[in-house]
Amino acid sequence: MTLSGTGSILDDVTLTVHRRGTALVQLDAVEGIYASAYAEPPYHEGPEDVGEFCAGWPHRVAQPSFRLVVARLRGTPVGFTFGHQLTANTRWWNGLLDQVDEDVVTERPCRTFAVIELAVHDTFRRSGIGRELHTHLLAGLTEERATLLVRPDAIAARSAYLSWEYRLIGRLKPFPDGPTYDAMIKELPRVPTVTVTPVVGAR
Repeated sequence: MTLSGTGSILDDVTLTVHRRGTALVQLDAVEGIYASAYAEPPYHEGPEDVGEFCAGWPHRVAQPSFRLVVARLRGTPVGFTFGHQLTANTRWWNGLLDQVDEDVVTERPCRTFAVIELAVHDTFRRSGIGRELHTHLLAGLTEERATLLVRPDAIAARSAYLSWEYRLIGRLKPFPDGPTYDAMIKELPRVPTVTVTPVVGAR
């Protein structure tokens, strides 16, 4: 979708990165987008699911290295994404259905950043907002890699993640009565270390 004239819709989109200190009060901005996006196939989530999402928001925000990015079009929220670092005792990899090398699923501090959710209002999809959200979410991370879970039948989302250089490592079913996901990993670039060399004789 583009605006009338020659500009891109992205010209009028503002992306804001929130950490723990400001993310908690952003629930109102993301709740409606979450409810709309996940009411669609293949998710079919309803009010009870949205209520659970909202109730769990404080717990999510409290996770290590939590980061939220909200996209607004002329002040109106149109998309969001958030994630956090996985801890050494995470249950993220529980329920793997395929044989995966032990080292791949072994966590340690600062190793993996998990992308928990990424959603864009249906009116503004395929305009580049999702990619911009994802780029801002991962920008400057010090973790070695990012991971996410995506349903195989969420074709558009899965295709986007593969185009963003994620690779499939196996199928994962976190809960016995829940859906099966594709678990993906993306290697992150190393953030260069800045070394300050003192100038001899400087005061």
